Amino acid sequence: MPLDSTAKDLIAAVQASPRAVAAHDKAAWVDLFTADATVNDPVGSRPHIGRAAIERFYDTFIGPNTIAFRVDHDFVGLSTVVRDLLIRTTMSTGATVAVPMHLRYDLVEEDGVWKITRLAAHWELAAMIVQLLRTGLPGLGAALKLGPQLIANQGFDGMLGMMQAMRGIGRSGKHAAAQVLSAAAATDISRVRRLLSERAIIELPAGTRISLEEFTNRARNMQWDKLIAAGRTVSASVRLESAQGVAFIDFAPDSRRITAIRIFIHSI
Repeated sequence: MPLDSTAKDLIAAVQASPRAVAAHDKAAWVDLFTADATVNDPVGSRPHIGRAAIERFYDTFIGPNTIAFRVDHDFVGLSTVVRDLLIRTTMSTGATVAVPMHLRYDLVEEDGVWKITRLAAHWELAAMIVQLLRTGLPGLGAALKLGPQLIANQGFDGMLGMMQAMRGIGRSGKHAAAQVLSAAAATDISRVRRLLSERAIIELPAGTRISLEEFTNRARNMQWDKLIAAGRTVSASVRLESAQGVAFIDFAPDSRRITAIRIFIHSI
C-alpha cells in the first residue's frame, strides 16, 4: 500500500535514529526527541525522561557500542511508527549479541519537524544477558564493564531501575498471548473472551477500536511468531491473510488477564 506524505515523514524521522547511532552522533540522536520525551528501553525498566536522562542513556548503552539495525518491516499508525527488527550490538570487548525486538516510536510535530516523544523498546533483558554470557570471556568482560558504567552514568538507583525489566509477565504472559491469538485465529470467541478483562480494548488497526466479534472474524487463520515479553506487555509479529503487522498485548498489573490488544498492520 503506498504511503501518504505524513507516513513518509514519520518513517523518515524514525530512520534518522539508526543513522545517528551508526555515526556515534550523540547530539543528532538526542535532538530527535522532544524536550520531555520518554525512552523506555527495555519496556519494563524504569523510563528515562527528559533530555538529560536521555543523554545519560546514550552514554551508557549506545556510545560505547557498535549497533546495527536489521529492519524487517515498518508499520505506521496515526503519529506512531512500529518497527519489527533485530538489533546486533557489538560491545567494546568484542562480544556480539543479536536481539529480536519490536520498537514503538510515538511522535509529535514541533515547528514543522516530527520528533520522538516516546520510544518503547520491546525486548527481553534476561535472554540478552544469557546470550551475552554464552560468548565467553568477551561477554563476561562486557557484563563486568556495564555495571560500573551504568552506576557512573545513572547511579545505583538507575541500575535498580534497569533491573526492573527482569520482572514482568514473562513466560506465563507469552503462553496467554499465544492462547488468545490461537483462539482468535480459530474464531473461538468464547475462549478469547475468557482471556480478556471485562473492559478490554481491541484495536485493529491500532487506533481503531473494534468489537470482540469483529476481531475474531478479521483474525481468522491469523499466524504469528516472535513473541516478546517486556514488562506487562507481550508483542508478536503477526500475519493476517495478505497483511503483516505487530500486535501488542497488554496485561493487568496483577494477573494474566488481557486488558488490551492493539495491532499495527499494513497490506503487502
